[in-house]
Amino acid sequence: MAELEDSDPDLKEIVRERYATAAVDAGSRNSSCCGNDAVMTDEQRAAFGSNLYEDGDREELPEAAQLASLGCGNPTAVANLSEGQTVLDLGSGGGIDVLLSARRVGPTGKAYGLDMTDEMLDLARSNQREAGIRNVEFLRGEIEDIPLPDDSVDVVISNCVINLSGDKSQVLREAARVLRPGGQFAVSDVIADPDMTAETRADVEEWTGCIAGALTRREFESSLAAAGFRDIQIEETHRVHDQAASAIVRASLPA
Repeated sequence: MAELEDSDPDLKEIVRERYATAAVDAGSRNSSCCGNDAVMTDEQRAAFGSNLYEDGDREELPEAAQLASLGCGNPTAVANLSEGQTVLDLGSGGGIDVLLSARRVGPTGKAYGLDMTDEMLDLARSNQREAGIRNVEFLRGEIEDIPLPDDSVDVVISNCVINLSGDKSQVLREAARVLRPGGQFAVSDVIADPDMTAETRADVEEWTGCIAGALTRREFESSLAAAGFRDIQIEETHRVHDQAASAIVRASLPA
C-alpha cells in the first residue's frame, strides 16, 4: 500500500468534507472529533476534544464550541498570552481556542481564527455571538496562504491542524511571515513515531483522523528551523495512537 501523497488534490477536499460534517454535528449537539467515529469512544475522548481543557475554560464557552473542539491539546494554556496581544489560530474550527484567547488578551487585544470550512466558520461565529465576545474576527482561508499582512500578529496557535495540511513547511513559513519579530509559535499537534508504518501513512481515515499526515519530531524541528524559528521545544503530552503522540510545540522568531 503506497503512502498518501501530501500533494494529492483530493486530500484537501476529503479533509474539508470531514470537518464540515463535524461542524454540522456539533451545531446539532452531536459530538465529533479527529477520531474515526462520528461520536467519540471513551478512548478517543481521552486523546481528543474539549476534555483536554480545564473545567473553568469549558464553562466559559457555549456547548457547541466545546462539542466542535477536535484538538489534541490546549494551546491557549501554553501560549503565555498577555493583555493587548494579537493572536492567530490556524484551523480555528468551532472557535474554542479563539474565544479563550480573546478573553486572555482582553479588550485591547484581538484574536483571529482562520478556517477553510464554511460550516465551521458559521458555527464559530454563532459561538462568538452566544459568548458575547467582541475582539474576535474569523477569516476564511487556508493555513498555507494566511490572509493577513506580514508582521501582524504576536502569537500563532493551532490545535491538531498542521498535521492535516499537505504542505506543512509552507504553513510554518506563513506562520513566520505573519508573526512580528520576537513573535511566539505555540501549538498542539500530533507527532508521528519515526517507525510509523506505510500502511498507517496510506490510510485516508488515519489522515483525516490527524495521524497519518503527522511529522516526526525531527521533521517538525527541521521545518521550523528552515522557516526561521529558534528556541524550538517539542514536549510529548499523551499518546493518541500506537504510532503517534500529541505534543506541545513551541518556538519563537528572533526579536
